[in-house]
Amino acid sequence: QARVEESGGGLVQPGGSLRLSCVASEFTTATYDMSWYRQAPGRERELVASSAFVDGKTHYVDSVKGRFTISRDDGWNTVYLQMNDLKPEDTAVYYCHAHRRFTYWGQGTQVTVSS
Repeated sequence: QARVEESGGGLVQPGGSLRLSCVASEFTTATYDMSWYRQAPGRERELVASSAFVDGKTHYVDSVKGRFTISRDDGWNTVYLQMNDLKPEDTAVYYCHAHRRFTYWGQGTQVTVSS
């Protein structure tokens, strides 16, 4: 059964870094638009970063520009989100999302930024 699975979340101090990974199974990330979303308590899920498969263009929400980087290793069917200079407002559950003919969501990984 096709799915995506996230890992790499955790507790980090403000200013720290984390790298999230999303591994796809039973489909090829090279032919899917891949994105990261997040949802903080009491807030709507928001798009954080995306990577288009057709031309590799990336998009970021303004609040993470210059701090987060989305990348993909299609040979390993994996997408990453490198998060630097983390802030308490980045605390959320982060979800991997794949979209083209079908749409897949992961279960999410918790990121907590706190001193």
